[in-house]
Amino acid sequence: MTPDLAPIGRLLILMALLLFLVGLLLLGLSRLPGLGRLPGDIYIQRGNLSCFVPIATSILLSILLTVGLNLLLWLLRRLG
Repeated sequence: MTPDLAPIGRLLILMALLLFLVGLLLLGLSRLPGLGRLPGDIYIQRGNLSCFVPIATSILLSILLTVGLNLLLWLLRRLG
């Protein structure tokens, strides 16, 4: 008896599409002006030492990715 590999194949295709969409999102976000220079992002430079902590940018990206993932999951539940 041969195992049914179709569900694993569909899962792999779905994961690849999700990874592709996240990659496109990251490429698009890198071109947005001001991203990484939001109020709340910390940049310290003293002599030869510099430190950048993108707190506000991280929060914004977290919110955007969470909303996008929730919409995608909602859509998949409606279609499936």
